[in-house]
Amino acid sequence: MKNFYCLPGLIFILVTVSFFGMNLNAQEKKIIDARGKMKPWKEGGWITGKYRNVFLEAGYKQADIDAKLVKAYSDVFEGPRKVYFEVGDSMAYVSDVKNHDVRTEGLSYGMMIAVQLNKKDVFDRLWHWSKAYLQHQSGPREGYFAWSINPQTLKHNSEGSASDGELYFITDLLFAANRWGNNTGINYYAEARRILDAMWAKDGTGGTMNLINVEHKQITFTPDNFGYNWTDPSYHLPAFFEIWAEYAKDGREQFYRDCADTARMFLHRACHPVTGLNSDYAEFSGAPHSTQWMPAAFRYDSWRVPMNIAMDYSWFAKDKDWQQEYARHIQNFLSGIGINTFEDQFNLDGSPPDFVLQAGGYKKLRHSLGLVATVASASIMGTQEKSWKFVDALWNAKLEPYSDGYFDPYYDGLLYLFSIMHLSGNYQIIKPILYN
Repeated sequence: MKNFYCLPGLIFILVTVSFFGMNLNAQEKKIIDARGKMKPWKEGGWITGKYRNVFLEAGYKQADIDAKLVKAYSDVFEGPRKVYFEVGDSMAYVSDVKNHDVRTEGLSYGMMIAVQLNKKDVFDRLWHWSKAYLQHQSGPREGYFAWSINPQTLKHNSEGSASDGELYFITDLLFAANRWGNNTGINYYAEARRILDAMWAKDGTGGTMNLINVEHKQITFTPDNFGYNWTDPSYHLPAFFEIWAEYAKDGREQFYRDCADTARMFLHRACHPVTGLNSDYAEFSGAPHSTQWMPAAFRYDSWRVPMNIAMDYSWFAKDKDWQQEYARHIQNFLSGIGINTFEDQFNLDGSPPDFVLQAGGYKKLRHSLGLVATVASASIMGTQEKSWKFVDALWNAKLEPYSDGYFDPYYDGLLYLFSIMHLSGNYQIIKPILYN
């Protein structure tokens, strides 16, 4: 249900920069110029307990990296053009302000950011709001969430779920249980299990299904009659299924590991062998899936795929060869157009689409910050010298309105913040603390 995004641009005011986004002395410039080929790590954080700080490897100062992360978080969550809004003394929501709604996507992204950055109050506020206003408490959809709501009227725009929201909520809550325990006001593990157990109880009653198509072991587009038999490549997060296998403890560990492996193989089929591009929606075979509202192409949902593959590489590195090849393909394709000029919608072969999906009232192709960010995160698995240039492009990017006034502090902002976290080593597997 992500076909109406309002995209790019954010309010991120940085100091005017010269070389690669900051003033460099001669020694620092020499380090950056002499970086050579990117050398991805051979093992993931699950084994090593370590996460790459690609920005540091690129020659940027740790103090500047820390400041960039703080600034990115502040602009999205605290600044004058923020998307995070507190309600009373115990709740908050993340709004797709361009579309004037709140989505499970944004709420669950906000919770992931909060648990990664150890911001318990933000996490708890978002969860309280999500549970109070979006989670179905009875009926066939019990345990699932309405995917969109008007934050002013609190009226659901849709009662149905978008499967990625629940996917993130479950993982967020498992990480929260590991980080903060379950005796600090919210039993995070119990809340995660409630969603999972509800998922497994769905048998088609009222048209409500499992989040996962059990036969294909793949996440559905929507867990209902409409979207149960096709999918969205950007929902395929093998790393999350690995986390479920480790921490859900519901007796379905092997099934979740199978889902992780299946997701990896699905992405092999869904991504074009030359350009690396995938369609927004797909069949379980990986073939593009067109809908009544638009023909299949690489569009806004698709931007998330490079970041998701990079996450799986960073955390588990179980599909190294193909993931490195994927990074080469998509970065080669986009750099061939121009690292500072590539646009944001394509046919899978790289040609311009006949149909351009509008966002926020603007119907045009642009060099979108969200895609700049996620393709930069693919440098975690990059093997070429040009991978550094994508990192530099993200470092130099600004969260601010485009020249035509288009501005989206929601989707661009969250993808920007996620990618800064990945490339600074601040997006990690959160393992249990000793007393939990």
